[in-house]
Amino acid sequence: MELISASRRIEVLFGEPAQEIRKLELWDFYEVDRQLFDAWRSGDRKTVEETMKGHLKARAGRLARGFPFRRVRVVSEPLSEYQRMAVEIAHPEELLRWLPRSKVSATPLPGNDCLIRDDLVVFNLIGGDGRQAEIQLSTDQDVVRFCNEAFSRAWSLGIPNGEYNP
Repeated sequence: MELISASRRIEVLFGEPAQEIRKLELWDFYEVDRQLFDAWRSGDRKTVEETMKGHLKARAGRLARGFPFRRVRVVSEPLSEYQRMAVEIAHPEELLRWLPRSKVSATPLPGNDCLIRDDLVVFNLIGGDGRQAEIQLSTDQDVVRFCNEAFSRAWSLGIPNGEYNP
């Protein structure tokens, strides 16, 4: 594994050749979203909507450049307050599946959140405080294969966005 910076992560994920990005999210809270979460908790819908518009615009731009994006969120039930927010604000057309943690007890998954291409995996390591601890890059084909297989299993078990009713 190679430690990389956040800017290098963007370079390797969205570099040539353009291809689908698949993401596995395994945590029930992400400190990076603290401002959005606090706005949602306080009923500040304007901030939530503006933040989500920015995310949607970025996603649309990447899709237009040839980078479709699918993700699976493994969630504990009952949902954490953070994940209740995530369900509420998820865009209905996003290629997102919700996977209750109870369905993956015997499913091999990576130990950390990851973004997967056909040729590499970027692991986002989160510390116990919910903050990003480090970013690891792997081009090892066994690691890439494992993560792609894990994503495929998780995707097949997940509940499509819009159909998930915790």
